Amino acid sequence: MTKKSIESRNLTSKAPKVAIDLFAGGGGLSQGLKQAGFVVCAAVEIEPHACATYQANHADTILFQRDVRNISGNELLKSSPTGVVDLIAACPPCQGFSSLTAKYKKEDARNALIFEFVRLVDEIRPTTIMMENVPGLANGKGKAVFNSAMDEFRAMGYKLTFEVLEVANYGVPQSRRRLVVLGGLNNEIRIPPASHGKKPLAKQKKWVTVKEAIGDVAKPVTLKKAGTLGGEARMGWNVVRDLSEINKARLRSIKAGESRTKIPMELRPECHKKTEIGFTNVYGRMAWNAPSPTITGGCTTLSKGRFGHPSQLRTISVYEAALLQTFPSTYKFDTKLMDKVCNIIGNALPPLFAEKMAKECYKFIETEAR
Repeated sequence: MTKKSIESRNLTSKAPKVAIDLFAGGGGLSQGLKQAGFVVCAAVEIEPHACATYQANHADTILFQRDVRNISGNELLKSSPTGVVDLIAACPPCQGFSSLTAKYKKEDARNALIFEFVRLVDEIRPTTIMMENVPGLANGKGKAVFNSAMDEFRAMGYKLTFEVLEVANYGVPQSRRRLVVLGGLNNEIRIPPASHGKKPLAKQKKWVTVKEAIGDVAKPVTLKKAGTLGGEARMGWNVVRDLSEINKARLRSIKAGESRTKIPMELRPECHKKTEIGFTNVYGRMAWNAPSPTITGGCTTLSKGRFGHPSQLRTISVYEAALLQTFPSTYKFDTKLMDKVCNIIGNALPPLFAEKMAKECYKFIETEAR
């Protein structure tokens, strides 16, 4: 154990618990860390639009707009108000391991960025670590990379627990399976038990539904209309894309919760007329009485998922997508480009889910500080 990690464990329990967020995106993970009680002293992100959104919501965090490969642990450590770091949390880019890209054989250069997380943990030695990624990192294309990274953490003295979790089981109004890794120096950190369920057990609540999350949101404006009303940001990003007449007809032909397989043959896109093979959720509607499907960067595009509104002839709005991801209603998305804000939202770890995982790290740190 390093001197810094020993000092961290000797701090009083009243000292702030300090975290660093790597691959921070627009700040969804940082939002969850703060909700769990952490002070997020530093974050690292390279994409300019995500950085602008991060800064708009986390002005008290030092943001390094830089390639993570070009930053040192010492630079990050200097940002800590206590001189130590209690948690390093990371969501390394996962596109190369996603089931959505499994058919592509080309190696994604971002796959190696998990080892930058490993390097910075080694340089800083926080009391705890936390990582989120797609399930395919542990049990699919990324298994060898994952195992290698976990072996390096274990060699540093971290005891690891990891599991693929359904975020709906933790109160998020969305179906989204994610790999979570929690690690503590010399002791394990437990994965928290599910607080919700489709058929809840004792002490659990029912899954949070789309209706509970966005049922009372005002009708959005179209992208074209938003421009005449002062811009998308002024509308709180309660904005949708203008739908073609054929897409309106497709939505009109199906009920809440139904997919493209219920669209009459004459209304289907040509590529879906001769086969049912492929992504069936596209051109579908969400159901009011269930969590939403996984929110992605295509969340306002009918052809990219079951993103049709349950009862209106439109997709969900950008603002509604953010609510389904459990961003606070006041969260600011500082960009004028709809594709960019959708990517920021779709790539984020739901803050509520991040909060519940981070609370386990927080409790571990408090115990170790006694």
